[in-house]
Order: sequence, then structure tokens, then C-alpha cells
Amino acid sequence: MQRLLFSLPLLLSAAVGALAADELQIDVTLPVECDRKTQKGDKIHVHYRGTLQADGSKFDASYDRGTPFGFKLGGGQVIKGWDEGLLDMCIGEKRTLTVPPSYGYGQRAIGPIPANSVLVFETELMGIEGVPKPEKIVTRSVPDSPAAAATGEAAEEESEGAGAKVASVVSEAAEAVKTIVADTDDVQEHNEL
Repeated sequence: MQRLLFSLPLLLSAAVGALAADELQIDVTLPVECDRKTQKGDKIHVHYRGTLQADGSKFDASYDRGTPFGFKLGGGQVIKGWDEGLLDMCIGEKRTLTVPPSYGYGQRAIGPIPANSVLVFETELMGIEGVPKPEKIVTRSVPDSPAAAATGEAAEEESEGAGAKVASVVSEAAEAVKTIVADTDDVQEHNEL
């Protein structure tokens, strides 16, 4: 029983680590102010550089071709990490997206990308079709930490969402421990020696 209780923190740590490893991470590296941000359904143009998190090797970059990549945002034309990670973005803004396999290519190997790869994309929004480019790009100061990059309600919602997921994982782990403890309590003690 004591050994089981000592392993509870390890179970919780592993569960929280697995949860975090499966989340899309969005770091705003050059915040920009604007009146019109990207929305689902927009045709956008993005410059990017894609690398493998495992070894930092580059697998593709629109910068090398000198032409931004255009696609319909939220239309399933790109990986889920892009459809979600490039929402609410201003023209001129830069973000780094850390894309776990579940938001990328999953268990499929695609060209130089091995199966189950975590991908890192440095992205820059060059334009939104039908939205005039601003005459001047107004940047905001870059926060000291990625966690400080989100502001206002979005940060609160993100924090609450992560807190709820962690609470759910902790609750599931606690239930598993209760079940294991209950199963071990069914064993009769032999005190005759």
C-alpha cells in the first residue's frame, strides 16, 4: 500500500507530461496590432520554416522558394496544427508553432518527416486575401516568456482549459489508485506467523 502511494506522484507526473506533449504550442515571437485578424475560411499567405524538434533539421521552407504558401485557413488543406495555430493572427505577425504528431502527420512518414514527429514551424503572416495590407506594421513588445505572450481573456480561457484538463487527468489517476487500493484490501492478512 505504501509503495502504491509513493508511485501516485509518478503517475500524475507522467499523465500531465503526456497531456502537455499532445498539445499544440503557439509562441508569438513578433506580436502585431491590427483591426482584422485571421479567421476560419480566410485565404491566407504565410512564409514558414519547418524543422524537426528531435534534431533541428529543416525539412521545408517557403523562404527558400521566395514565395509565401497560400491556403484556406480552417479548411483542412493543411495540418491541424496550422489550421488552429494560425487563427487570430495579424498581417506581419510571427509565431512559432510546436506541433505534436496528433496535430501534424501522426503515424505517417511524409517525405523527410519520420512518423510520430514533433514539428516546429517558424511562421510569418504575409497577407489575408481581401484584406488590405496595413500601411505600417505596428508591433508590440515581445513578452519575456511564452506564457506571457497570450493576453486578456484568451490567456484566461487557455489557462482555465489547461487547468480543467490537468484536474481531469488527476481525477482519473486518483480513481485508478482507489481501484488498485480496493483490490489489494480484498486480500486476507495472514498474521499467524
